[in-house]
This record gives sequence, structure tokens and C-alpha cells, in this order.
Amino acid sequence: MTLKLLKAPSQNSGYLGKDDMHRRQLLALAATASAQLISGAPKKDMIVRAARPEDLEMTLPNFRHAITPIENFFVRSHHYVPKVELNDWRLAISGQVTTPATFTMADLKKMPRVELVSVLECAGNGRALYEATVPGLQWEYGAVGNGRWAGVRLADVLRRCGIKQPAIEVLFDGADVPIGKMPEFKRTVPLNKALHPDTILAYEMNGEELPVAHGFPLRLIAPGWAGDSWVKWVTKIEVLDKEFDGFFMKTAYRHPGKNVSPGSAVDPAKMSPLTSLRIKSVIASHQDGAVVPLGPIKLWGVAWSGESPLSAVEVSTDNGRSWRPAAVRASGGKYGWSQWSYEWKPGQEAYYQVMARARSAGGDSQPFVPEWNPSGYAHNAVPTVGIDVANTPPASGLKPANPALTEPPAEFKSTCMVCHGSDVIEQQRLTRGQWEREVDKMVRWGADVKPEFRSQLVDFLSNRWGIRPRK
Repeated sequence: MTLKLLKAPSQNSGYLGKDDMHRRQLLALAATASAQLISGAPKKDMIVRAARPEDLEMTLPNFRHAITPIENFFVRSHHYVPKVELNDWRLAISGQVTTPATFTMADLKKMPRVELVSVLECAGNGRALYEATVPGLQWEYGAVGNGRWAGVRLADVLRRCGIKQPAIEVLFDGADVPIGKMPEFKRTVPLNKALHPDTILAYEMNGEELPVAHGFPLRLIAPGWAGDSWVKWVTKIEVLDKEFDGFFMKTAYRHPGKNVSPGSAVDPAKMSPLTSLRIKSVIASHQDGAVVPLGPIKLWGVAWSGESPLSAVEVSTDNGRSWRPAAVRASGGKYGWSQWSYEWKPGQEAYYQVMARARSAGGDSQPFVPEWNPSGYAHNAVPTVGIDVANTPPASGLKPANPALTEPPAEFKSTCMVCHGSDVIEQQRLTRGQWEREVDKMVRWGADVKPEFRSQLVDFLSNRWGIRPRK
């Protein structure tokens, strides 16, 4: 294996620095954004939560796969997808190491290849299910997938460079370029997680070259942890001797670690970065409100359990009064999800509340009530699906917001539509106070909202996309 000593990027060096990447990509990113706006076409069998940057949710029927096909695998992007040329790409290792170096893909592929199955779940999966409502992409169930990942152990790469003491964190930076004034997406993992033998740098997904939308040519796989740690398009890894204070560690992707009053705000300084996934199950066989004839019914879905192996899935068909074990079939290792099924014979025509509950080997189980937090992370409450056996369920649901309440002010497009499309906004249902906090958050993220325009913008957003009353 040939290693190159790390040096400052130049026009002649193989390693593309962030500034070099930025200059080369500005026009390409603009063209990509324009193409996304022009096409506006929904992706096949995916829920489009945002067209730009692309955020796609998997539909319930696709939970039937033990390994999620790439074409059905959810996509989460904070910035536009970068264009990376493999011949130019390098992985740079720096910081608290004895020998800073760069690796080519050929270098990495000469190292021992490892493979594992792991669930990748967005931290915000289930955000749409919280009450009180929470701003952000309104993921329901499908911001998750179960993939087969292959690459090299991160520990093997770091040890080639020699880790110096004291080293406490490892920082990852990708080739994606921030939109407007948004901060770069950089995340760290503690050194012990970085050196864990199951933490890998993947260049393959489901037996194929890592797709562009999923981080080509290299992404971090932090099995058992939330997807915010799974940095894509990795170009730089830096070993740190102190905690990283970047935006996506100190402000975003933080959780209070306790119950808080629904609808309240929590200072990021009083929260902690998200790490391990929580135990969770999904009922995928039926949607809420399904009407089925009297007779045998097969209930099925999946369950996963973060860093602790899944031990059991139970099903209730009587509002949680009694529970019966489901048949469980694992789909590869402790980090992958397991498929479960349950054969049910309703005794009579009636409206049933069907529930599923997963348990881990460590003794954890799903709560009946979601633990509310201001960013809508880590939703893992017991899923409940109403099934009407030969009866029509009573009308329920949310009225759509009335788009005729007000027209967008002139500044709306130049402030809110620069970094993303209206689809991100239209899925929200927030109180005026939440919209005020959301606008202030966007300002911190780089939105150019003039102080004199703030109140008008909040009025428009809360009138058009405020809380939708129930019938």
C-alpha cells in the first residue's frame, strides 16, 4: 500500500481541499438544484419530503425486504449531493496521529475487507408523530433502512497513522458544500466508538459500489447509532484531543436526555449529542384505518434495537390488555433489523387497535407514550394501527391548512427558498411561537431574514402552515 504524507492542497495535488471542491462545484450544484426544481417529479415508490436537497422516505410496503433495496432506501441530505471524481478523491488523516497521511481508494481496498448488516435510521424518524408538533422534515416511519455495508475498519486506517495521546474524538468531514451561509456538516464520534471493530468506512452498499446519494465513494458506518453520525462523502478524518465545537455537534442533533414539557424549548447547551438508536418496531402490514374482512389476518413488520441485540417482539390486538409473542426472523447480525409476523384470527367484526412492542437483550422495551423533545428525535413509542374488521371506522384526521389565508410576501422566495423548496415548509404544522423559533433558527443557519421582515414572515408562515384543527 502506498501512502502519501499529508500536505496543503494545491492545484496539482490529488487531494481536493474544501475550497478547491467549492470552486469546482458551485456551477454544478446550481445546475443540480435547477434540474431538481424543473423536474419536480416524485421518485418511484418513495415519499418526497424535500426535492432539494433530496430527502426521500421509504413507504411501508418496502419494510417487507430483509435488506432494503437501494432504490427504496431513504435519503437524507443537508446539502446538495457533491460530484466526486474517484481519480481525484483522497482520504486525508490528520490531527493527533504520528504520521498524517492520505489514502486512495486503491490503498483502502488493499486493507482487510469487512462486511456487516446494520440499520441506518435518521434521528428524526417519527418526527411527524409527536404531539405537540415539532418543526423539521415530517418523517413518519420510513426514514430508515437495513443495509449490507462493506469496507475497511476505521480502526485499521487510524492505526496505520498512529494515534497519539491524548485523543478523545474523531472528526469527519465530507465533500458536500454548504448551501448559502449554512455551516459545514461535520460530526465527531468518541475514540472508543471509532476504534470499535464494527465501525467501518464503507465503499460498498448491498454488494454494489456505494451510490452517490448514499455517500460515494466513502461513508462512515457507525452501527447502532443514529444516522447523523454516518457522515457521507468522507474526505477528511481528524483525530482530536478535545471536544469539537462545530454547529452540528454543539447546536444541532442534540437531545435533552429526559422528559420535557411538550412544546417547550431547551437550550442546546443543556442537551447532549445523539448516539445509540433506541429499540423500535414498525407495523408495516396495514395502515391506520385499514378495512379488512373477517377471517385470518397476517400482521407483520420489522424491529431493531440499536447496539443491544433484539430479544423479542410482542403483539397486542386488544388495546394493550394482553400480549402474544410474534415469530421473529433475524436479517443479519445484532445491528440489523428483524422481520416479525403474527397470525391473527379476530373473533368478531369490530374496530381493533393493534400494537407491536419490541424488547432488547439488555432489558429495554418501547414506551407507550413518546418522550417529547424539541427537535423530534428518537421517536420509538409502541406503534398502534387501527384495523376495522368488516366495519367502516369513524371519520377522523386533520383538515388541510387553507393556502388561501394569505399570499406569500415578496421576500419569502429570497429568504426561505434559497436553500430548499417549499415542500419542506408545507409539511409543517406549527404554532406561531414555534414558527418564530424556527425562523430564528434558520437565521442562525444562514438565512438572510431582515429584522424588519421577520414579523411579516412569521405571520405568513403561521397563517398558512399553522396548526391544523381536527374535525
